[in-house]
Amino acid sequence: MTSTPPLRCEQLSKTFGNRTLFSGIDLVLRPRERLALLGASGSGKSTLLHCLSGVMPADSGSVWLGGERLDSLGREELAQCRRLKIGTVFQFFHLLPTLTARENIELPLQLLGQTSKQRHQRVDALLERMGITDRADAFPSTLSGGEMQRIAIARAIAHRPPVLFADEPTGNLDSRSGASVLQLLREITDEEGAALLMVTHSDEAARICQRQLHLADGVLTETSPAAL
Repeated sequence: MTSTPPLRCEQLSKTFGNRTLFSGIDLVLRPRERLALLGASGSGKSTLLHCLSGVMPADSGSVWLGGERLDSLGREELAQCRRLKIGTVFQFFHLLPTLTARENIELPLQLLGQTSKQRHQRVDALLERMGITDRADAFPSTLSGGEMQRIAIARAIAHRPPVLFADEPTGNLDSRSGASVLQLLREITDEEGAALLMVTHSDEAARICQRQLHLADGVLTETSPAAL
């Protein structure tokens, strides 16, 4: 019996004005799979990510997170579904500046109503895993880009979501920090059992993925990945 994929879409389409960003997109993300979504700047790959993650509605087609069809959910149901099933890593980190590293990581666990003991155990383990225990009480303004992205990754996986979205996760990092973050994403998705969908324009970033899809002229095509 085949298990339900953590993410899939059927015949997804999105248009802005007279421009069709993509049309008839079918996609399945399997458990523990890493998938790279590549394309030129302005090709619509970030918009596709937003539709797949429930941030933005598509014009037509359907998206399922696990067994839940997003366009059938009410506003509160959609928010709860996303809160439980998705973690997101952004290019510009999106850490809350008034919270410490520890508090940023802990936030999604608070939103899910976990106890203080549960939250602290999980956050302590993630700080150690990310190699940033000594920065636990630091505010984002005092952290390097690499440190901020490690905290962002820890926050994204804190609640153990089955799907991790990453939108240009190395786009705001130098080459050394970017390589370190890519290695961490590869290891963390294996350890946590999360499926990863990563939007990137970087062939180097795409190499950590088992599958690569290219979005061009509204059409999604699969290409053979470079050696992992």
